[in-house]
Amino acid sequence: MTSANNFTRPGVLHAPVFYTPRCFTRLDVLRVVLCGQCSYSAVLIASTCLTAHTPSRLVRIEAEALLALAERLEGPMAADFDRAVACILQCGEGRGRVVVTGMGKSGIIAQKIAATLSSTGSPALFLHPAEAVHGDLGMLAKGDVVIALSASGETEEILRLLANIKRIGDALISFCCNTRSTLALASDVALDCSVPAEACGMGLAPTASTTAMLALGDALAIAVSLKKGFRAEDFAELHPGGKLGKRLARVEQLMHAGDAIPRVTPATPMKDVIYEMSRKKLGMTTVEDNGRLLGIISDGDLRRLLERDGPNSLTKTARDAMNPRPRTIAAGELAVRALSLMEEMKITSLLVVGANGALQGVLHLHDLWGTELI
Repeated sequence: MTSANNFTRPGVLHAPVFYTPRCFTRLDVLRVVLCGQCSYSAVLIASTCLTAHTPSRLVRIEAEALLALAERLEGPMAADFDRAVACILQCGEGRGRVVVTGMGKSGIIAQKIAATLSSTGSPALFLHPAEAVHGDLGMLAKGDVVIALSASGETEEILRLLANIKRIGDALISFCCNTRSTLALASDVALDCSVPAEACGMGLAPTASTTAMLALGDALAIAVSLKKGFRAEDFAELHPGGKLGKRLARVEQLMHAGDAIPRVTPATPMKDVIYEMSRKKLGMTTVEDNGRLLGIISDGDLRRLLERDGPNSLTKTARDAMNPRPRTIAAGELAVRALSLMEEMKITSLLVVGANGALQGVLHLHDLWGTELI
């Protein structure tokens, strides 16, 4: 940092103004005006950098920061990144969690990284460094991995936690713009998130650096999930209330089971078959014999029976009308797979059977409406 010359003029006391040469192209003077005989009031006239950046240039600065990060991940930082992934995987195997911490803007990014880790199969939580020294450090347990975010690597609130983190946690991973900082040197793995320049016109507000931290955190979370073999089905289990969770719901979550399943025996008269179909309101009924699935009778099967036997249809039994080759699906299949089968076979119901062929439930097309698949 360099100090600008102090200018003097009667009645005005000028304070020294500091600037970073690479960021500030012109600096106006911060004048401290004398108010009264014994007190001062700081009046900010102008201390802004007049470097003009268009919105597109601001975005390109952040894009350039991400490209520089990508090049480091493919080159000098690749081994460190792999070590960070290994630390988190080892933590998960030991039932530990990932504790992400950061102050200010970095803290906001840390919260997002913790959320991404949790939603991709790596239990994580955010620890506020200022609150940590007032009791929240109790969140940290043996076997946990800590990810600390600090652009300078000298954030006081985080440095105060270093001794406790090293004593309690399993490993410390840091995201720093300065790899020679106190935090980086104290870390088991230090990942470089430095940027050529901040997108802020004054080069002060964290912009490109926090974008790089966010991207690095996403890369780490996804790399860990891929190593774990995390699947879309696993994602759905962690997001039951979201749109994707609904789309990836399993058949067993949606099917009619127990008393809601329409059931008749092969010897059931047709009038009772029709009654059971109407009572359960699924437009079909299963045909069972001592729990063993024999077939299905749908509205279509009834119409075909009427076309074939006319008035004599009501003298028949369920055995005469049933389809002995019903379409079935396993309870663990995804709802999207069930919909695909229904569309392919042009049917509205699937029978859910277990490994031994026992009937477990009925999935109707209407049951899939809430999943937003239709």
